[in-house]
Formats: sequence, structure tokens, C-alpha cells
Amino acid sequence: MQKRHQDRKQYFIELANTARAYYIDYLNQYKKLTGSERILEIGCGEGGNLLPFSELGCTVYGLDIDPVKIENANKFYPEFNTKGSPAKFECLNFIEAQKPATEEERYDIILIHDVIEHIEPPYKKEFFENAKSYLKKDGIIFFAFPVWQMPYGGHQQICGSKLTQLPFIHLLPTSLYKWLLAKNNEPEGRINELLSIVRSQMSPGEFNRFSVETGFETCEELFWFINPPYQQKFGLKPRKMWKWFASIPFIRNFASTSFWALIKIK
Repeated sequence: MQKRHQDRKQYFIELANTARAYYIDYLNQYKKLTGSERILEIGCGEGGNLLPFSELGCTVYGLDIDPVKIENANKFYPEFNTKGSPAKFECLNFIEAQKPATEEERYDIILIHDVIEHIEPPYKKEFFENAKSYLKKDGIIFFAFPVWQMPYGGHQQICGSKLTQLPFIHLLPTSLYKWLLAKNNEPEGRINELLSIVRSQMSPGEFNRFSVETGFETCEELFWFINPPYQQKFGLKPRKMWKWFASIPFIRNFASTSFWALIKIK
């Protein structure tokens, strides 16, 4: 397991740096941020992605199902948010949460970063529909997630054994993958988490299908050869995938490290 998965403050800092350097500019191409926007992050973790939006003066709200992560968010944010607007964090299940009743209560921008690939198949469509109910009529949702077929699309980097360094093992038949995890003494809880990701796998094609079925249209999509967070993790310069290369689904799905999309209500 990488140190960053254990040092949550460092992870918070890395997320904030990446969001500041890349997410703001990406969103500004389609919705210019003035500081008056309401920003929601679904699955916010410790809240690092939201810090740069607070620094701009935006109203930010983060929710996550993990109470420990929300506790960390409320601890880290006052330390690092020295100039920005206050943030609100809440522990709840987004799918079961009470939806906004008025347009004023909805959000200009919703961030969904490395979350959709964790949502079990029976709830994926409901997840998109719920996100729609939180979005203003002219709002935008920013999705980012690792493509399932990419080398570490199964999140095996969270393993505590040598498996953390082995690419593509998540593409093995499920029974063989489970045996391999157990053989390397991965704890039952981690095995169950990794198998949940196998069931919940997400590809760009599936993402687009869910978007269309729930009444969204795509404003922009972007494939990365080298994902921007890798600059913080490994010192690698981010690189976008060539458009002609990204137009070949089979090849791009194995070669891209991250897929970004901006969608809006039709």
C-alpha cells in the first residue's frame, strides 16, 4: 500500500494541488468561475479537491459516506483554508439523502472524482439521476475516474502485499483474482472492497450510456495518458491522449490512466 493511502493529510494536500493546477482551468473553459458559485463534491473524502474553490470564494459543500473521512475533512480544512470561504462537510449516503427543493439550493458545479467506479451496478443509474436533482439548470458536473481496463483500474494499489505493484491483475477471471488476493494474505475486508470494484467497473462507453439514459449531454471529454495526480504521486508530467488515439475504444481503454467528462442537463 502506498504511503499516501495512509497519510491522509498528505493526500488532502495532493488533491488540493491537483485541483488548483488542473480542475479550475478545465472548468473555466465551459463555466467561468467568479467566486459566487455553489460547488458540491459527492464522495469528497477529506475535501482536498474543494480547497481551491474555497480560495476563489465559492460556497463549497462536501459529502461522503465514510465518517472517518468527514472527520478528517473537518480537521484539515481549518488548517489549510486560511483565506477562502468556509466549507461544510457532512457524512451521509448520497443516494438516500434529501434532495434540494429549490433552484437556489442546487449547485452550479458538482465534482464526482474517483467515485463512480465504486458504485455497485444496481445503484449506478440512480446515482446519475440523484446527481441531476442537485444540479442547477445551467450547471455542470465534472466526472473523473480511472478507466477499468487501464493497468491499475482495479485499485490494486491499495493492497498491502506485492500485488500493489502488479498491473492488469484485476482483469483476471474473478475467481482467480480472489484466489490470488487470498494467497497473498490480503485481509478479507480489502478483498471484498477489491471485488466490489470488479463488479462496479466503469468504462467511458458505459459512462456515456448512463449519461444519455438519465437526460444528460456531454460538453467535453478528455483522456489522459498520464493522469494529473501522477505529478504529485510520482513526479510525472501530465499528458493528454491524442484525439485520434482516443477515438479507438479498445486501445484507449487500456492506455489511458484517467477519463474526464463534463456533462450538463439536456
